[in-house]
Amino acid sequence: MCAGLADRFGVSRFLARVVFVVFGLVGAGELAYIVLWVIVPRDRR
Repeated sequence: MCAGLADRFGVSRFLARVVFVVFGLVGAGELAYIVLWVIVPRDRR
């Protein structure tokens, strides 16, 4: 999921993963996961 988010917004995958971990540590990880699951489209390769 973090890789898809990084590709969608044009940031590094490492940065997307770090931000997601920080959200998880402050208690907003579950909410962020659900929102991003809805926003980020599936890869149709």
